[in-house]
Amino acid sequence: MNEVERLAAARAALRSQIEALVGPGRIDRFDEALTHSSFANEMAVPNNQRLEFLGDAVLGLCVSEMLIAAHEDADEGMLTRMRSALVNADALAAWARRVALGPCIALGRGATLGSEREQTNVLADTAEALVAAVYEAHGLAGARAVVQDIVGELLGNAASLGVRDPKSALQEGVQGRGLPPPTYRVVEVRGSPHEQLFVVEVLVSDVAVARGEGRSKRLAERAAATAALDHLDGA
Repeated sequence: MNEVERLAAARAALRSQIEALVGPGRIDRFDEALTHSSFANEMAVPNNQRLEFLGDAVLGLCVSEMLIAAHEDADEGMLTRMRSALVNADALAAWARRVALGPCIALGRGATLGSEREQTNVLADTAEALVAAVYEAHGLAGARAVVQDIVGELLGNAASLGVRDPKSALQEGVQGRGLPPPTYRVVEVRGSPHEQLFVVEVLVSDVAVARGEGRSKRLAERAAATAALDHLDGA
């Protein structure tokens, strides 16, 4: 199977999954949603960046609706934190990997040789573009069905996910003690390029107080901040 056949087969499988959510029907910009700028530049075809812009807004709207309906007593700040916990690159990329979105992305020659197909930001951006393509083809009801699939597993834990970010809590805690804001540094990166594990150290007054690990720098920083909070609480 050559690259064109492989891409077509992967997209057919993804389309079947999307149709299972939204029903049959044309999705006119389906292929465009799965076209990375590196491929578009080489082949002079539209890329998915405009769809990504629209998809980000549609995704935010759908998740906001779900949170409003599920958490009648939550205030604006809590709702905002819950939405941020649900609508982020890591959550989108996790869904993208679950539905095998990566193999569907048309990449330029240089990007194909690298690890772009499995990079979190590439997967997340493509997922947003796909939400927009579904929205244009099936309206808000179709978009809601896809977004429900994206965040459904996390939605039940939204309240716990929406608690104050550990990095913010740590900063407030150390500054409350008259200390400067904490800083973070990557001390190690392990694993293959598409399955990297970051190890991050958090420093307070230039002293390392804790470490954390995660599949992205952001997640590792959150883990380090959580560990630092436990350390400071016990101090």
